Amino acid sequence: MMANSCVSMDNNNILGLLKLRIKRGVNLAIRDARTSDPYVVVNMGDQKLKTRVVKNNCNPDWNEELTLSVKDVKTPIHLTVYDKDTFSVDDKMGEAEIDLKPYVQCKQMGLGKLPNGCSLKRIQPDRTNCLAEESSCIWQNGKIVQEMFLRLRNVESGEILVEIEWVDVVGCKGLSEVEL
Repeated sequence: MMANSCVSMDNNNILGLLKLRIKRGVNLAIRDARTSDPYVVVNMGDQKLKTRVVKNNCNPDWNEELTLSVKDVKTPIHLTVYDKDTFSVDDKMGEAEIDLKPYVQCKQMGLGKLPNGCSLKRIQPDRTNCLAEESSCIWQNGKIVQEMFLRLRNVESGEILVEIEWVDVVGCKGLSEVEL
């Protein structure tokens, strides 16, 4: 059960919540005979969440929404894709990180009502991020969302499509005074 305010949460240093939608994987590495059984593990600080396993599929659709409590926007979100094995240790299928700073910059603009689909910021792939292609922070249904294709590191192939969205929580500090 999710608490309605930060005051009732274990730690009142929480800024707010982040919805992380793990949408799908593309061209993931083969770790079994002809395919893989992938799932994603998400780590942020001391939090650890995971998606369900999609059997026999190197292009899985997870379409799962995970929620993280954010204490520090400088803490990266680490994603690791694994292949589920029954009789041995699960195989790593690559990893990626999400940098929240570009998204937080958009949230701090304090924008009001905008047309749906309005792009607020474009983030280019470079050596400092895991983006496989340009990503944009978009105004969607009264909120800012950022969808991104992340290229997996330490593996021969694979990308995952994710989306992030901030959720303000009553009693939490929020993002307005966060320094990046």
